[in-house]
Formats: sequence, structure tokens, C-alpha cells
Amino acid sequence: MDINEILQYLPHRYPFLLVDRVLEMEEGKRVLALKNVTMNEPFFPGHFPHHPVMPGVLIVEAMAQAAALLSFKTLGIKPDENSVVYFAGIDNARFKRPVVPGDQLLFDVSITQGKRNIYKYKGVARVGEEVAAEAELMCALKTLS
Repeated sequence: MDINEILQYLPHRYPFLLVDRVLEMEEGKRVLALKNVTMNEPFFPGHFPHHPVMPGVLIVEAMAQAAALLSFKTLGIKPDENSVVYFAGIDNARFKRPVVPGDQLLFDVSITQGKRNIYKYKGVARVGEEVAAEAELMCALKTLS
């Protein structure tokens, strides 16, 4: 999926869209997505001015965005203004190395459980071969009224 297709499935926009491309997808199973981290990111001037580091919470958010893409494609639906994916839980989040400008983050996210509109995922974010972060995510697909 290129950025144009991603924009059809995620409601996020700049500065909160954190997935640039989907490299692989096995619907119902897993997705491999990427984000190119640049010095132009809006959070770097404040985190931290003399040593820019991507906030861990945004790495987890990016994994959740990749999970949402996988879920919508798996269900065969395109979200609209009446649908949203919410975080329902984050467990066992671990941060193994800082993510800095120039890094390319790869998000490998797998569905571990799915029931009705609640899904659980295992996500790993890597820079090259190094694990930058990992977490277990739970998300709920909701229709707004």
C-alpha cells in the first residue's frame, strides 16, 4: 500500500499519520509497514532539542495504525467518518533502543486474537535488525452514531 491507499483506510493526517508505506500484508494475519523518521518531525524540537529522540508513545501509536490497516483490510471495509479504531489496552510495552532522525522504522504487527470488533495484536518495531520497541495491543473498532 502506498500513502494514497493508506489515507483511504486511516483517518489520521499530518502530523499524526505515522505510517508511510505497507510493504507486506497477509489479511487476517500480519502486516509489515514502515515509517521514515526525519528531522522534520514536529516532536523533535521539544523531544529533545540537543538529542532528538522519537517518543515511545508515538512508536506504539504507529504500531496501532499499522494494526488498524490490517484490521480494515481483513474485514474488507473502508472506514468513514462514522467509524474509528480505539486503543483498548497496551500490555508489555518495552523500548529497546532510541529512534532518531534518519532511522527507518519497520512495524511487524500480527493479529493474535479477534472476536467481534475487539482485536489483540503483537507488534514489534525494528530499525534494521535491532528491536526498537515491542508491545501487545488491544483495539476496538467502533461505529459512531
